[in-house]
Amino acid sequence: MAVFVLIHGGGSSAWDWHLVKPLLEASGHDVIAVDLPIEDVNAGLEDYTHTVTAAVGDAQHTIVVGHSLGGFTAPLVCDELQSDGLVYLAGMIPTTGETFGDWWTNTGHDRETIDPDPQATFFNGVPEALVHQALDKERDQQGAWMARPWPGQRHPNVPTKAILCRDDRFFPASFMRRQVQQRLGIEPLEIPGGHYVALSNPDAVAAALNDFAQRIAQTKGK
Repeated sequence: MAVFVLIHGGGSSAWDWHLVKPLLEASGHDVIAVDLPIEDVNAGLEDYTHTVTAAVGDAQHTIVVGHSLGGFTAPLVCDELQSDGLVYLAGMIPTTGETFGDWWTNTGHDRETIDPDPQATFFNGVPEALVHQALDKERDQQGAWMARPWPGQRHPNVPTKAILCRDDRFFPASFMRRQVQQRLGIEPLEIPGGHYVALSNPDAVAAALNDFAQRIAQTKGK
């Protein structure tokens, strides 16, 4: 089975995956999730990538999953590990030479109407107890890298899936459909849940990832 490499979003931690991890393991997969060095203002995407690849070690048959801002790191990790697949979960999909700041304008997100209340925007559908835990575990996202061009030379040439969360109030469904179609040329998989779907609907996330892993295994077996 696959080794899922789970990359959290901005201001978050590996804890975000704590409900998805046992579900994937119950399906026979291995799971690796680490805390990125996001509180270090000097840490760049190369440092994020090294942190993940060091944790993975020599594990084979990896599938990299990037949530939200983790989408800037996930394809770099995928390339470094020569992974079997890549997943954007409500993820930002960067292009070569694009900065974090440019992404919002280039994708048209700056024209979306977003609720200014962060809790309502990010945690809709998440049980209240989990919201409190998530807020307690928030970290200060730093990074001079955000003003620098994304260092990837291309999108990894591997099977790729984008998972769209239908109830996402931060990356609305219509916006995500456009981003995925324009940047990846594929149709996203749509599942119920808000932006923090790994907390609000971990079953749907795990099921989608498990199905993707099975499809990759079937293709490689032909």
